[in-house]
Amino acid sequence: MRGRGPVIWIVGIAAGLVLVLLVTALIGENDRRGETVTAGEWAQNVCGSVAVWRGQLEAIIDDVQTPSSANAAVGEEPQSETPQGRTAFIRKGLDRTVEAAQVLVDGVDNAGVPDTPEGEAAAREMSDWANKSSDDLEEAQDSLDDEADTLEEGIEQLTGAARTIASVSVSGLETLNQVVSTDPALGAALQASSTCQQLREETS
Repeated sequence: MRGRGPVIWIVGIAAGLVLVLLVTALIGENDRRGETVTAGEWAQNVCGSVAVWRGQLEAIIDDVQTPSSANAAVGEEPQSETPQGRTAFIRKGLDRTVEAAQVLVDGVDNAGVPDTPEGEAAAREMSDWANKSSDDLEEAQDSLDDEADTLEEGIEQLTGAARTIASVSVSGLETLNQVVSTDPALGAALQASSTCQQLREETS
């Protein structure tokens, strides 16, 4: 029974990679980077990219939060409860988070530029947020390169990484709210978009 734990983890990673590849392919098919698009189209594509990213993020966090229960089900030793094991487990989750963030950056950039009075500024704000998010997550990923020598150091590393993930998620919604307040026409499109409505419901 002990041999099944690594297999389950590998299957989980493979499933995550397949999802990222599928989303990347879909984004590539809808590449409107630098093109002027309707406000409605931009809203749908941006909210869709953010929603997919949040879904991936939630799945990753669930995996990171429940390693011991999954291992217990297959008779695995709770190695992820040690500082070193837990940090390595979080690092794998952050690797997946960074991959998802890179797909998010492409999705936001490929949404194009909405044809509203402040459309260019809005597209730039969302692109800046997506790029900063990717950079911040990569920094959090790098912060786990140094192996923790003590429980306290391990907790500090994990707390910092978790804080970064939470901050990135919150700042994305704040950026969308900023877009709504500065460009009423685009704000109306974001309010009317079914994808944006679903995103608001999931984050409220």
